[in-house]
Formats: sequence, structure tokens, C-alpha cells
Amino acid sequence: MADEGLRPIIVKRIKKVSGGGHSGGAWKIAYADFVTAMMAFFLLMWLLGSTAKGDLSGISEYFQTPLKVAMAGGSGSGDSSSILKGGGTDLTRKEGQVKKGSNPMSNQPTNLRAAREDLEQQEKIRLKVLKGKIEATIDANPTLRKYRKQMLLDITSEGLRIQIVDELNRPMFAMAKAELQPYTREILHAIGIVLNEVPNKIGLSGHTDATPYWSDVGYSNWELSADRANASRRELISGGMAEDKVVRVVGLASAAHLDRQDPFNPINRRISIIVMNKRTEENVLRDDMAIDVQASPAVDSAAPGSAPK
Repeated sequence: MADEGLRPIIVKRIKKVSGGGHSGGAWKIAYADFVTAMMAFFLLMWLLGSTAKGDLSGISEYFQTPLKVAMAGGSGSGDSSSILKGGGTDLTRKEGQVKKGSNPMSNQPTNLRAAREDLEQQEKIRLKVLKGKIEATIDANPTLRKYRKQMLLDITSEGLRIQIVDELNRPMFAMAKAELQPYTREILHAIGIVLNEVPNKIGLSGHTDATPYWSDVGYSNWELSADRANASRRELISGGMAEDKVVRVVGLASAAHLDRQDPFNPINRRISIIVMNKRTEENVLRDDMAIDVQASPAVDSAAPGSAPK
């Protein structure tokens, strides 16, 4: 009876499958897909970074309307130099390469115009610096500072314009004469030194007000304004300016008033100094050459040995 109370002991063993965590190799396929996707991504970024902007526009247009681009034989805009027929990029074309059959001289006018505009911009900056230097020279000199209101400086289409004008009780010249006052000489001497620091050519013009002036010998405001301009030229050179910088000296009498509302205003009596830009200098020299060419036939037509008239 005692044996009947004993129950048999049953032992259950669970068999483990070795290597269950590494079976199948599915992770390897996922990793390979990831690496392939990254390579494609970096290749795309490299292509986008090395492609010209015009080519990118052609590629974009191809994917938007592929049929239209294919029928057009390249990009929709007609630029077959960068996009091949069918929309593919011409990888053999290098930047700056001239297309076969094109004229490399066709861009020459554009390049010359751009170069000229760049030179004009540099010249404009140089004239502005010169304007500031003249103003600083005037402000630093106690004597010249008293006449600051009589010196007008501005940038015009011809270049830097320096005008020295009369005041009611402080004229630049003796009355009805081309004789400069002592302070006018000092002003011109100071300006002449500064003007010699730039390569630009100089033009001078003399002006009077509308007060009529006429002498028995026919001497008028025209002759007076021209003589005053020449007297100013001599003082600029005396102040240190090179003589060959001057290319034009004219007398305009009362033809161009500074104060158009009051032609008798003393401010209209003035000397105008133009520091010419390159364009103005070329125009002046070209006009002078044209005058010489027009005058030369009259000289050539003279009989041999005849005296000039």
C-alpha cells in the first residue's frame, strides 16, 4: 500500500534551437538596401551641385513635360547646347566651351561695354574722393575757409565741377577786368595742387552776369569772360598744376546763368573748372579733331607759295 502512494517523477526537457537570433539573414538585405539608397542620394547631390543653372532648368522642364521636350529635340527653351536631344545632359560640354559654329567675337561688344562701365564707375569714385580732398583742403586752411561759400563743388555728367563765384561785396576779379583779386589767386593755387594728383584733363569756362558791357573797340562780355578763364588757367598752373592738363578754355559771357531767375545776381559772375571724366575728354578731343579736318581743305586749296591770309 505504501508503494501505491508514490507517483512517478516526470522530467520535461526543452530543446533549444541554436543560432535562432541570426537565422534567415533578413537584416543583411535591409542593410544593403540602405547603403544603396545612401549612395544614390549622395550621387544625386553631387550631380545637382556640379550642374549649371541652365541645365537644371532644362532637366526640370523635361520631367514636367517630357513629350514636349523630346519633340523639340532638347530643352523646351531651345538651348540645345547644354541639353541633348531627348532631355539628357551633355556631360562632355565644359563650362566656357564655345559651341561649334558660333562666333566667339559676338560677345565682344558686351564685354567692352561692361569694361567701360566698370572704368566709368571707378572714375566716378575717384572724382568723389577728389571732391572730398578739395573740401578738406579748404576747411583746413583758415584763409580759404572764409571763402567757402563762394566755392561750389558737385558731380555732373561731365565730371567734377568746381565753381568759384562772386559775392556782392567780394568779387573774384577787379570790376570789368580780368585781373584776379589776391584771395582768388590763393584759392586757385590751393586747387591747382590738388588737381595735379589725378590724371583727368581740365576744362575752364568764364561767365558774367547779364549787365551789358561794351567798349569803343568792341570789347564785350564775351572777351571779358574768355580773358578771365585764361587768367584762372595761368594761376592754376602757377599753383602747381601741369600745363598739359588743360584741354579747353572758353568764355560764355552771360549765356549760362547759375541763377536763371535773376540774371543780374553776382553769383552768375564765376569761373567754372571741370575735372573731365573720360567720356567728356574723348568728346572734346573728337570735336577738336573734326574742326581741324573741316578746316584743312581750305588750307590745302591755297596756291603754292601764297601767303596765308
